[in-house]
Amino acid sequence: MTRFIFITGGVVSSLGKGLGSAALGALLQARGFSVRLCKMDPYLNIDPGTMSPYQHGEVYVTDDGAETDLDLGHYERFTGRPAAQSDNITTGRIYTNVLQRERRGDYLGATVQVIPHITDEIKSFISEKDGSADFVLVEVGGTVGDIESLPFLEAIRQFTNEVGRKGAMHIHVTLLPYIPAAGELKTKPTQHSVKELMGVGIRPRLLLCRADREIDPDERRKIALFCNIDYEDVIPAMDVSTIYEVPLSYHKEGLDTQVLDYFRIEDAKEPDLSTWEEIVRRIKEPETTVEIAVVGKYTNLTDSYKSLNEALQHGGIANNTKVKIKFIEASVFEKEDPTPYLHNINGILVPGGFGERGAEGKIKAVQFARERNIPYFGICFGMQLAVIEAARNLAGIEGASSTEFGPCDDAIIGLMTEWTKGNDTEQRDQGDDLGGTMRLGAYPALLEEGSKVCDIYGSRDIEERHRHRYEVNINYKEELEKYNLKFSGMSPDGGLPEVVEHTTHPWFIGVQFHPELKSKPFDPHPLFVSFIKAAITQSRLV
Repeated sequence: MTRFIFITGGVVSSLGKGLGSAALGALLQARGFSVRLCKMDPYLNIDPGTMSPYQHGEVYVTDDGAETDLDLGHYERFTGRPAAQSDNITTGRIYTNVLQRERRGDYLGATVQVIPHITDEIKSFISEKDGSADFVLVEVGGTVGDIESLPFLEAIRQFTNEVGRKGAMHIHVTLLPYIPAAGELKTKPTQHSVKELMGVGIRPRLLLCRADREIDPDERRKIALFCNIDYEDVIPAMDVSTIYEVPLSYHKEGLDTQVLDYFRIEDAKEPDLSTWEEIVRRIKEPETTVEIAVVGKYTNLTDSYKSLNEALQHGGIANNTKVKIKFIEASVFEKEDPTPYLHNINGILVPGGFGERGAEGKIKAVQFARERNIPYFGICFGMQLAVIEAARNLAGIEGASSTEFGPCDDAIIGLMTEWTKGNDTEQRDQGDDLGGTMRLGAYPALLEEGSKVCDIYGSRDIEERHRHRYEVNINYKEELEKYNLKFSGMSPDGGLPEVVEHTTHPWFIGVQFHPELKSKPFDPHPLFVSFIKAAITQSRLV
């Protein structure tokens, strides 16, 4: 029997519903249950693929090519279960599906309305997960009280009534703000948020109360009294020093115990949390420290590089090393010498991105890393710019550039027009819509025997997730390899460059894919493990 847990948020946004959902999923897994995590987003975009990283943080990509909310990255990193396109839905997608059915005549002339047609579509998204796991955790984006969330709240209210108490429960994440003048945490915002939720017919059975300090037992009793739940169901969700401590903290406060108690599951095994304890120990007690410069264009919002940040930390965990990340706006290097910013750095990483802004600054960062023998990791756009840098400064191709920036004399990087996906051929052109038209999802690659990247993976055959519209022009491969820029990874048909590396450099690798999307704290991606190891070696030379 599949049991459904709905996680909503109140008071303010960014309370950590996604982390709470992921942590609960990890705890239920540790108790021997299978879990599946899903996200319902109330915005009107079809998906976050065309949204600015400043608006919504990074776009997370699944194996099957879905551009999804970044919380799905948390789900994967905490549970190890690969997310899929069917695990994320938006208001835009819901309305698109309903309107397509209306145009086909599926509703037989009925007046199409929010209730029942929109809510039924939302319930269909939920109910299709029945039987896929012991527990399905469904996070509802936004904040209770937002007009955008109302159809989702109505849908989960109906769904809960249909499956009954044994089949579903509601967890509400709230904030207990500390008022310095009063010297106490305030419970009134939580009371009002629960009242708002009950006003739409949903009774939360468990409260996750975010706070930056200890919650007094009297305050917990007050919350329980006014919110009509038991004292034990008011779970303190304290701030912790690392997100990977959240499962340990929530278990200590009884989150998983109370969930099982609600569903009257009495024979569950005690969770083995030794893996999480070791992860936290390594984070808190590192043997050494390295500093990595991330030279990007969305550095004012670190969530723009959420998976990247976490993958760097995973590389640190594997090497028992603390990784300090120094974010540098790439456009700075277009006006200033990068030396003062990078001379004591142990590794340089240029991440993915779109558009011309900051590109020349990133190229200067690439050149600095290559000439100074500093470990360099280029991801997607970072690989493309590494190839342009080699073309200009080593091969002497002065006009080397990308058609993404406009017409150029030597299009080292060009628009992808055709590629193979499974047994099918995908085709695109310049006039296509931006949303959902990139090379998205998991694709295989073949690594060259004896190359550094092949040694790192320990295999010639790999499969990684992609999100890009432009590619390295294969026609320049022979010329660039004369200058020790080896094309050490290619698509199986040999048409698309996947990996480049400088053979005379201690550690210089560029990849067209996004390895950060598959890294986990308990299973760090090998490229990040090797990159941090190289950074440790570099730190001893500085």
